[in-house]
Amino acid sequence: MQSDQAPTLYDRLGGVYNIAAVVDDLIDRVMTDARLNKNPAVDEAHHRVSPAGFKFLVTEMVCWAAGGPQRYSGRSMDDSHRHLGITEDEWTAFMDDLHQCLVKFRVPGSEAQALVEIVESTHDAIVVTPALHGGQPNP
Repeated sequence: MQSDQAPTLYDRLGGVYNIAAVVDDLIDRVMTDARLNKNPAVDEAHHRVSPAGFKFLVTEMVCWAAGGPQRYSGRSMDDSHRHLGITEDEWTAFMDDLHQCLVKFRVPGSEAQALVEIVESTHDAIVVTPALHGGQPNP
């Protein structure tokens, strides 16, 4: 019997193995990206955490967010990033790394956009808003 249910993003991406391949490449890029590592807290974190463990947790999270059977077992985005002081420029660099991976793996447009939207949904928990001075953001 056929299901009337549309395939999940997880299924459209090809499941855990395809997602893990993209995450593997993404984390390799992120861990060595000079634009990110110029932030001393990020650089220290990149040298403190195991790349394999980081890849596992990101794969788990993407699979879960894409509708797969996995359950994310890591800390919240806020808990794991807020202390790093990630700026908007660093977020933009990370998103550039993500886009490069999506192009490299030829992720189709609608699936790539859906992945970008998932990642963008974490922005406010990861990026530190500049301190306000007289009600205006820092220039």
